[in-house]
Amino acid sequence: MAVCLLPAAAVLIWLLAPAPLPERWSESEAALIASFSLSALPPLRPDPSNAAADDERAKMLGRQLFFDSRLSANGAVSCASCHRPELAFTDGLPIAVGMGPGRRHTPGLLGIAYSPWFYWDGRRDSQWAQALTPLETHFEQGAGRAAIVRLLATDPDYKDMYEEIFGALPDPARLPDSASPLGGDAGQEAWRMLDPGLKHELSAAFANAGKALAAYQRKLLPGKSRFDEYADAVARDRATRQGDMLSREEIAGLDLFIGEAQCVNCHNGPLFTNHEFHNTGILPVFGQLPSLGRFDGVRLAREDPFNCLGEFSDAAPGQCAELRFARDDNELAGAHKTPGLRNVTLTAPYMHTGQIATLGEVMRHYNEAPTAMLGHNEAKPLGLSNRQLRQLEAFLHTLKAAPP
Repeated sequence: MAVCLLPAAAVLIWLLAPAPLPERWSESEAALIASFSLSALPPLRPDPSNAAADDERAKMLGRQLFFDSRLSANGAVSCASCHRPELAFTDGLPIAVGMGPGRRHTPGLLGIAYSPWFYWDGRRDSQWAQALTPLETHFEQGAGRAAIVRLLATDPDYKDMYEEIFGALPDPARLPDSASPLGGDAGQEAWRMLDPGLKHELSAAFANAGKALAAYQRKLLPGKSRFDEYADAVARDRATRQGDMLSREEIAGLDLFIGEAQCVNCHNGPLFTNHEFHNTGILPVFGQLPSLGRFDGVRLAREDPFNCLGEFSDAAPGQCAELRFARDDNELAGAHKTPGLRNVTLTAPYMHTGQIATLGEVMRHYNEAPTAMLGHNEAKPLGLSNRQLRQLEAFLHTLKAAPP
């Protein structure tokens, strides 16, 4: 009996043993891996719509505004309430909660300035336009533009910092306590009663507050991870698969990521995103209709008074090509923005409304590629084994870095 068991045990050990990995990456694989390193991240391009985007003074003002809960109607919610630095500037919740429950999962901010579109559906075309929206949205910060400008004009430190960058603020004696075209009934009525010239002054100063917030946020970049050390080593020696930087399982996951699992089709470049919009068959939250995603986002971006072509933008019309030539056809129904994967282990839950709780479930979703409820799922079933899914997840853990 023992003689029969030994061969069976040996066969079992052989079946469970790690599949041998090639000793060398091919030249094309090595080049692709090197392209994922933060060392390959190009300099951030100027934002022509924001003349203060790279002004160090605006960055300092924006940082103070970002963490100031006075920029909310109840004095308890700041930008940092939902964008927590220790969670890669997310909040750990399925749906954001500010003044009340929101509608989408909070996206991270690290490296987001490299994207031409903001929000899951791309309904804003600049970081400063995006920064303004929560300040007036009633379930986020809900302060309204008159309250924001009043704070800037009455806080001595803010007033000095603002006016050094942007010029004079409106006289606070002329400002109502609360007025906003997007506020509640009382706020909207107060806004309608304002002189058109004062409305313009308020909106211009409000836009500048967003530009200062953007000047701070655009400098938020991910730190180098274990993967970057490995990718840089591959760039130096375009052959090595070995070393003590990554484990065998992590390297196997990387091999799948750039190959059989097809992750690289959307998650590429140093930030692991192509900044595009895709329908991948994500089911809506129970009881909700599917989101139209990018199909709605393009329209909303064009209607935004703070967009690149608007009167408060610093760009010339010819510098707004992304907005002018944005694609807006039915193929974008249900498509949402590809999130970057850096620090992905810190940003659970996942997807645009936090529908998927864990990375393991994300792996299974893409492995099965279910039929989309709206539009069509661009992904196709992968047929990966459970072990391969675990290897992919192990690789994603190598993208974690210390908070900036």
